[in-house]
Formats: sequence, structure tokens, C-alpha cells
Amino acid sequence: MTSTTATPRTLTYTTHPSPLGELLLAADGGALVALSVPGQRGATGVGPDWQRDDAPDTVLGEARRQLDAYFAGTLKEFDLELAPVGTAFQQSVWAALDDIPYGATTTYGALAARLGMSRAGVRAVGGAVGRNPLLIVRACHRVIGADGSLTGYAGGLDRKRHLLALEGAPADPAATA
Repeated sequence: MTSTTATPRTLTYTTHPSPLGELLLAADGGALVALSVPGQRGATGVGPDWQRDDAPDTVLGEARRQLDAYFAGTLKEFDLELAPVGTAFQQSVWAALDDIPYGATTTYGALAARLGMSRAGVRAVGGAVGRNPLLIVRACHRVIGADGSLTGYAGGLDRKRHLLALEGAPADPAATA
């Protein structure tokens, strides 16, 4: 009888210049697992066993192309295989971020309601949004406070304003209320 042990996969990574700074992208096989900005709260740095991969024909190469198009204003929806690591609850919140249209915003409360949660669940939704490992691609920057204010963004509020302005959403929704 032979035993089979799952072989841990080696993460690959690349960096990419952007208007937000040098982005760090990580992949596991053919799926993007992380995208972070410099100084991001809670971001994971390059691990000792990660391998650099700048090849254009990988998920990382495709992510770089799509990010360039997004920042140029010609891409409104990312089409990448995603495999972020998180709890089932976090996964459901992160997937709900994909339903927020380009150039639109929603509140944490509305996001919680969309997930069938009570008012008491808003804080948990906010915590999951704040742990989103795929900034920009999973558009947590489109989630704002109930009063229209820009609140918590792991990449910093200036970057959140920049992304919302790029998408044509008010850079400070509370200022227009």
C-alpha cells in the first residue's frame, strides 16, 4: 500500500509598476492568490520559497496586462483565475465584491444585506473586506461607509480615492452628499 501525500505547491510572484506603486502579485499554479500595494496593512511579503516568474504567458503575465489596461481606463472587469486563501465566510464576502460594478460604490451594510446578513453582521463583513488579499482585482475599494465616507482601505485612503476617481466614482462620496 502506498500513501499519497499532497506536495505543497511553490508560489510564484512578480512585481509590476502602477500608479499606486510597485504591486506584488502572487500565484499558485494558474490562479492569482494575492495582489498587494507597498505598505499595505496585513499584506504578505515574498516568502523564502517563492519563485520569481516574469514570464508573459502565465497568470501573472496576464494579470500584469489586465492591470495595465485597467489603469489606462480600457478594462472595466478583470478576467483572471483567482484562488485567495480564506475562510468560507471571507470567500463569500470576497466573491460578493465581484458584483459591485465598475465606477459604482456600495456600503458595508448593503453588502451584508446582499449576503443575507442582519445589521449585526456588518462588522464581520467589514473585517472580511479588510482582509481581501486581492486588492484592485477584487474591488474592495468600492465599499464605503454608510454615510458615504471613505473608510478603511488596507492600501490607504489616498489609493482608494485614486481608484474610485479612475473609475469615475466620486473621489469622496461624502463630499457630494
